[in-house]
Amino acid sequence: MLSKLIEHGHGMRRVEPPKGGVGLFCMASGAGYELRGNEVYSWDGLRRGEAPFVLIQHTIAGEGRLDYEDVRHVLSPGETMLLTFPHANRYWLERGKSWEYFWIILSGREALRLAGAILAAKGPVLKPLPPAVDRLAGACLALLSGAADVPGAVSAAAYGAIAALYDEAFEATEEEADLPAPVLRAQRFVDDNLARLMDVGMLARAVGLSRAHFVRLFTAEVGQPPSEYVFEKRMERAVRMLLATDAPIGAIARACGFADANYFSKAFRRARGCSPGTYRNAGRTGLLTTIDREW
Repeated sequence: MLSKLIEHGHGMRRVEPPKGGVGLFCMASGAGYELRGNEVYSWDGLRRGEAPFVLIQHTIAGEGRLDYEDVRHVLSPGETMLLTFPHANRYWLERGKSWEYFWIILSGREALRLAGAILAAKGPVLKPLPPAVDRLAGACLALLSGAADVPGAVSAAAYGAIAALYDEAFEATEEEADLPAPVLRAQRFVDDNLARLMDVGMLARAVGLSRAHFVRLFTAEVGQPPSEYVFEKRMERAVRMLLATDAPIGAIARACGFADANYFSKAFRRARGCSPGTYRNAGRTGLLTTIDREW
């Protein structure tokens, strides 16, 4: 369906709300497929009217930017942005860049309820698998082409789009399902942002909790404070990079979120009992198990 949407070409279509009849609680009010390049394109989530609605926007090529609850996201190909309005968010195109995407605007209490559940579990940026992307593209194509031209068909397309994201968000493993949604979101945020300077306050904001509440919840569910969890994840990445790549120590430090090579080396020595260089050499000479055992 994505290829058919691309073949259909760029365009936008506004869908008029149905008049009379039985109310439908998940409706689409518009859809589009656009290419923006080297132009002013910026939307403020608090300046799009007072009527609540949902936006699904999937990046095909190029990249966009999103500020959401004090966290900045780069919207890359294959990623889907999900937002509700009004909300203090902002998304835009960087000067000199291009961004190709398709979008669907939804309204109705069921659309808002499902979007809220997905945002609570996964945050505003998802990376759906190809079958889900095809479902999204198929809904957009039906709306954009006019194939969905009566209220029931429009509602079905809208529901199909948000349901595709719902399936992606909540198809979790049994182990994941045992953890509260904010903890899962925090863990995924850590995995996606290890190269950044990150503190507990940033994690709390990313999952929409106060710092104190987040620390209590995360520690109770994971068995360690979030700061220790982040440090362990940094060390795990560092070990993999030391053993699997020839990257300089400074580059590994930056990739793992440390300010500089010196600080990284001190932290690594505290965690592993030797310098990063010694650990790398031991791994390549078969002495790694000896170092680990001694430590």
